[in-house]
Amino acid sequence: MFEKILIANRGEIALRVINTCREMGIKTVAVYSDVDKKAAHVIFSDEAIYLGPSEPSLSYLNMDAIIAAAKQTNARAIHPGYGFLSENHEFAQRCRDEGIVFIGPSPKAIKNLGDKITSRKIMEKSGVPITPGLTCCEDDLGVLTNTAKKIGYPVLVKATAGGGGKGIRIVHSSDQIEEAVASASREALKAFGNAEVYLEKFFTKARHIEFQILADQHGNTIHLFERECSIQRRHQKIIEETPSLILTPELRQEMGTAAIKAATASNYENAGTVEFLLDENNHFYFLEINTRLQVEHPITEMTTGVDLVKHQIEIAAGNRLTLKQEDICSRGHAIECRIYAEDPERDFLPCPGKIEFMKEPTGPGIRNDCGVYPGVEVPMEYDPILSKLIVHAETRDQAISKMIKALQDYIILGIKTPIEFMIDAIDSGPFRNAEVFTNFIETHFSNWQANKNLTDMTDLADQPNLTDVDLTDVDLTDVDLTDIAVIAFIADELGGVKNNQQPFSKGKETATPFDTLGNWKL
Repeated sequence: MFEKILIANRGEIALRVINTCREMGIKTVAVYSDVDKKAAHVIFSDEAIYLGPSEPSLSYLNMDAIIAAAKQTNARAIHPGYGFLSENHEFAQRCRDEGIVFIGPSPKAIKNLGDKITSRKIMEKSGVPITPGLTCCEDDLGVLTNTAKKIGYPVLVKATAGGGGKGIRIVHSSDQIEEAVASASREALKAFGNAEVYLEKFFTKARHIEFQILADQHGNTIHLFERECSIQRRHQKIIEETPSLILTPELRQEMGTAAIKAATASNYENAGTVEFLLDENNHFYFLEINTRLQVEHPITEMTTGVDLVKHQIEIAAGNRLTLKQEDICSRGHAIECRIYAEDPERDFLPCPGKIEFMKEPTGPGIRNDCGVYPGVEVPMEYDPILSKLIVHAETRDQAISKMIKALQDYIILGIKTPIEFMIDAIDSGPFRNAEVFTNFIETHFSNWQANKNLTDMTDLADQPNLTDVDLTDVDLTDVDLTDIAVIAFIADELGGVKNNQQPFSKGKETATPFDTLGNWKL
């Protein structure tokens, strides 16, 4: 087993890996850029190495600097997390060439599955159903138009490389194809360094169902059931749950078998996710394999009791899987909400800035994988994810109630977040009835607006000069405890120079905003 692992990432996923390494008795090395000098993952790691300026290409995408950091600290393995270099086959090969273990699949598997055309060919050959469309790159408008006509509109013009919703355009008619190809190619070239695109069928009412897999280096592969990931914005998931209510036991078994077949056909090892689209007739189609740990992996951990990061590390160390398919069972229901620094009233635009105050929800069945803390700056250079809030309960209805309560208890002041949007989405009739499709937000929440009273108060907290604010302007009708915390924060800012606070005694009950906010007075 490894004595020390370098984590080539930041934020909540770096902390997630650190926590499992601590349980396994493995020391950790964090890496950081200029803007992350005070980041939580730097504070909680055993060692931290500076990479360079905040620009990703000069820090978290800098292969030379990361390899040098691993050698400097004698880290025998690198965990890439998700994003950044996690699905870069050249980095995985570079690690192998330098005698460092890359905690993930082989460079060849990453390369083959990272190219959507190659992966579609592999799946088609192995009998895994793929979405109707091309299995080759194509920029000839005549070929694209004829293919679209054959499979039927709407279609997707899609980048062959990368992911994360980039390089994708929906086309509803032939006169849109030329512009869609041009814009998707430009975006793909900028994001992935590869402008190649292809075309496939777009399902207007589809579900995004994915299966978690684990595969060791000795030919053993299992799946850990599905995740429903249909609620998305800009082709990126924001609410996930497991199990999916739409899957019958027979369909679940069929899709699980297809997921294992897909992994086996691509000589996959370590943790990965096989993604499918499920149409209105419950026909499923291979979408892609994510060759890394998924953002939403915690809901699988909550329902199966399996630490996926621990198994990633053990597999990378050459150990056989200790789990067999018959050992895996799903218990209860889990939901995850991704908490970003973004504004859902402005098409979820990123909202970097300083977190002035934060209170995380706690309680049985509540888990918050968080990468920030009060006073830290959320930078504009990186993905604005703050945390992943996960709940687990015996039934879906209980999980929904638990998530709504957890979101109501989650207080983040100083920046915009989608917390209130999440409450409305999860408490909506369509979600409660499991009527969730990839167009969920566009269909039900395209013109969503925040609650006026709460918005007024959080806007006050963002004012640059709070001494000019009159609290009598705030409507306190039907104010809940979350709102009271906001008011307390505003009042504290109005108090001017802070008096020294006595530290809150660990012997007391959990601190409330009134214990921790300072010398505020109403």
